[in-house]
Amino acid sequence: MPGPGPELTPQSAEALAAIGATVRWRRKDLGISAVAAAEAAGISRVTLHRIEKGEPAVTMAAYLRVLVALGLAVAIRPQEEAAAPAETHRRGWLPARVRIADYPGLKELAWQVHGPQELTPREALGIYERNWRHLDPTTLSPAERDLVDALRLALGSDPVV
Repeated sequence: MPGPGPELTPQSAEALAAIGATVRWRRKDLGISAVAAAEAAGISRVTLHRIEKGEPAVTMAAYLRVLVALGLAVAIRPQEEAAAPAETHRRGWLPARVRIADYPGLKELAWQVHGPQELTPREALGIYERNWRHLDPTTLSPAERDLVDALRLALGSDPVV
C-alpha cells in the first residue's frame, strides 16, 4: 500500500476545491443525479462525491473522466493569466445590471423572466429573497454569494440565508 502523498499547498487545495465545486455545479445545472454522472464517467458514486469535495487522493484520470462526461473542458495556462479574471471580480461591488446567465442560482430562480436577460440590482435581490427557499446555498459560487451579500448590504435587506 502506498504511503501518504505529499502535503498539499494551500493553492493546490484551493484549485482542487474549485474543480470540485465546478463539477458539482455543472452536474446540478444539467439536472443529472450523482449516480448517473458517476456511471457516465465509469467511476463509483463515492469517487464522484470525493471529486466534488476536491479530495486530492482521487486519481487525475477519474477527475478527467468526470470532466469529459459533464462536457467540461480543461484549460491549462500560466498563473498570471488565470489570476486575471479573478481580479475583475471585486467583493462587495454591485453591478449596475445583473446578468442572469452569470449567476446559476439566479438563473434557476428567474426562470420566468422573458426578454432582457439583465435585471436591476433591486429586481435581482427581490428574486433571491422571494425564492431563497428553493435554492441550495451550498451550490452557489463564491461570486454569486458575494453578489447576494452586496445586494443585501447596498439595498438594506436582512440576510436571506
